Amino acid sequence: MRKRRAANLLTEVELEFMTALWALGRGSVRDILDRLPEGRALAYTSGATVMRILDDKGFVESTKEGNVLVYEPVLAKDEYQKRSLENLSKTLFDDTPANLVVRLVDDGGLSDEELEEIRAILNRRLGDHDR
Repeated sequence: MRKRRAANLLTEVELEFMTALWALGRGSVRDILDRLPEGRALAYTSGATVMRILDDKGFVESTKEGNVLVYEPVLAKDEYQKRSLENLSKTLFDDTPANLVVRLVDDGGLSDEELEEIRAILNRRLGDHDR
C-alpha cells in the first residue's frame, strides 16, 4: 500500500483531471482523458500517472473493475473551491477575505449584471443573519 502524501491544493494539470472527474462522478483514465478539452492530447500513461498522483494525495479513491482502475473523487468540487479560496485569501490577501472581494469587484471586469448578482447574494446572506 502506498503512503498518502498530504496535499491541500492541486497543480494545474491535476485540477484539469479533477474537473473532468467531478463532471463524470466516477471514471477510468480513458473516461477522464476523453473528457479533457479537444486538442488536449495526452498519452494514456501520462493520464494514469496523474491519476496515481491524485490517489496518492488523497483526492481520489480507486477500485479495480476487471482490468481497469475506476476513480471517484474523495473531495467534492465545492469543498475544493472553498479550500482554494481560503488559501488564496490567507496567502495573497493577508487572511482578509474582504480584500479578495474588493480586488475581484474593482479589477475583475465584472458586468453590471454580475455585480447585481453579487449584491443579491450579499443581501440574501445578510438577511439570513438578521433572523
